[in-house]
Amino acid sequence: MKKYRIVYWLAAVCCLPLFTACNGFLREDPRDGTDHADAYRTLSDVYLNAVASLYNYVGGYADSQGLQGTGRGVYDLNTFTTDEAIMPTRGGDWYDGGFWQGLYLHKWGVSNDAVQATWEYLYKVLMLSNKSVEQIQKFRETHDDPELPAYLAEVRAMRAMYYYYLLDLFGRVPLVLSSSASMSDIVQSERKTVFDFVVKELQEAAPLLAESRSNRPGDYYGRITRPVAYFLLAKLALNAEVYTDNDWTDGVRPDGGTISFTIDGRQQNAWQATVTYCDRITAMGYALEPLYETNFAVYNESSVENIFTIPMNKTLYTNQMQYLFRSRHYNHAKAYGLSGENGSSATKDALRVFGYDTAEVDPRFDKCYFAGVMYDLKGELIRLDDGTVLEYHPWEVAVDISDTPYEKTAGARMKKYAIDTDATKDGKLMENDIVLFRYADVLLMKSEAKVRNGENGDAELAQVRSRVGAVARPATLENLLDERLLEFAWEGWRRQDLVRFGRFTRAYSDRPQLAGEESGYTTVFPIPGNVLKMNERLWQNKGYLMSD
Repeated sequence: MKKYRIVYWLAAVCCLPLFTACNGFLREDPRDGTDHADAYRTLSDVYLNAVASLYNYVGGYADSQGLQGTGRGVYDLNTFTTDEAIMPTRGGDWYDGGFWQGLYLHKWGVSNDAVQATWEYLYKVLMLSNKSVEQIQKFRETHDDPELPAYLAEVRAMRAMYYYYLLDLFGRVPLVLSSSASMSDIVQSERKTVFDFVVKELQEAAPLLAESRSNRPGDYYGRITRPVAYFLLAKLALNAEVYTDNDWTDGVRPDGGTISFTIDGRQQNAWQATVTYCDRITAMGYALEPLYETNFAVYNESSVENIFTIPMNKTLYTNQMQYLFRSRHYNHAKAYGLSGENGSSATKDALRVFGYDTAEVDPRFDKCYFAGVMYDLKGELIRLDDGTVLEYHPWEVAVDISDTPYEKTAGARMKKYAIDTDATKDGKLMENDIVLFRYADVLLMKSEAKVRNGENGDAELAQVRSRVGAVARPATLENLLDERLLEFAWEGWRRQDLVRFGRFTRAYSDRPQLAGEESGYTTVFPIPGNVLKMNERLWQNKGYLMSD
């Protein structure tokens, strides 16, 4: 039986009229008349309304909301823009005005609704975090409760995490630290400036955070704890060459071997810092689950590998998980008592990395994808409406498969999370907690950092591969990039990985390189055109027009 972390909505700050007034995404607009003083009267009020309320936004139930689980947001921008996954146009399905083709082909434009909505979502949580920081600081002026420094650290870490996503997706962004900032006073910060801020905030917050496991039910379930902060710091260090590069279009990156981190008074380069933070997570007792699929089970809270998850419960939370729902064929989902949208599939490049259809297919393929003839949970064949057997054809996938024999059946489909037969809302409200960070990533980050620093990373790579029974490989950068796809298919890391390895803008699986894309300009998304219209002091990322 789960013990659930209860999170309360702070009604006074739930509605933010983003991009509708002169201050746009920077302004809150209390709507329901909640008395401000009543919201922060006691220590319990401060926790519920300034700390716990922020976690309502990590998951989501509408498009572009939440870090994972919903469509047209952070996850889709990081997944369907890569060589990992594709949403083929299937006749009248999945064209959506060219949206999905545009993502895959890197033709998103500065007026893309999903890009703008993702920007809005990230800044919404940042402005709420700023408000929480201010309220905790104000409460501390008249109270000396020992819990307050930890509350403040947790909110600062939350804010830092959202800036991490912004600097990853958009590069140069406004660094706003006040909930009352005016749009006319906002300036755009260089990418390195935002990076330095995020590192500093997490380093200062981490010692004050609980060491508890965030993925386990209890007081810290779903919250940012010290291992979560260390994971983010490891990611920042591993991607430091990208995140400290203020001009990603000139073909020159900073050298991670000379980028300096100060950790406990010692200077370390980016690769050494990555290893340090990975080792700290290991020292906290995290380990690989003996079975890969345990991390994605219907009740996966017991995982010793998962570090940060989005808690899911079909009766207590509204967080949704759409990715299984929108991938499976209608009849496939129906055979499980659920619904489907017959959409997302693996690309041909992904199939090749997995060794699909060869004698050397990776053992994780069958754990991540449905392919071939489909059976229901009783072992009975699943059939199409005309009575023929449902068979997925992975190699027939393409950007547009309309009017082909495989229009409805092309592509290997998402399988990663176990089937919750009791899921509701077409299968989108399920019990499997959504996995954001896990320990296998810690091992592969450490392996990669060691290789980039001229050391041997074979041991860490071997741990990840031996867990699933895959044959050993040397830890080269090429093997590590492939391994990250094999291990983290459907988990939302592919865009970041390809950018770090300098592979994001290349041509792949039915996607030609855009004119001028070799400069790297599409490694970040454009600043939404509506944002630029609000303040002439903000400028567009190189390579993009000011408007479509």
